[in-house]
Amino acid sequence: MIDKPVSPAGTTPATFSPLVRAVIDSVTEGVVIFDQQGRLLYANASARRAVDGQNGGSGGDIRNRLHSLGARFTPLRNGNQSLGEAAILPSAGALTLAERERQAITDTLQDTSGKLAETARRLGISRTTLWRRLKSYGVDGFRASP
Repeated sequence: MIDKPVSPAGTTPATFSPLVRAVIDSVTEGVVIFDQQGRLLYANASARRAVDGQNGGSGGDIRNRLHSLGARFTPLRNGNQSLGEAAILPSAGALTLAERERQAITDTLQDTSGKLAETARRLGISRTTLWRRLKSYGVDGFRASP
């Protein structure tokens, strides 16, 4: 779990003022802050669940996870200077039932390394239903299990 900002090796620690932290933490949407090199700096309480277990992973792994959760990415700038990027996750209440279903399917599919039979078993649906849902979502790159 992310308790404090992470600082890149060999640089001064990345810190946010207490006011900035309070503002970021008060937002109902999940907010994840990346530095200019794409390294994770901070995640508010709403976003911590999405990035838990990803601390050891690369920024790209976290970005892919956030993208799959429907995050929108916004560059952070001060004039012409790039300060990094923020990923903003929709609040859980904002997701439709279809979006939650899709998220459950894609998360379980990822957890099972693309094994359709195991994914269907964990979700309590048939492989045919799973296959139809994946097809309707336009999800590709999955593989059938032996």
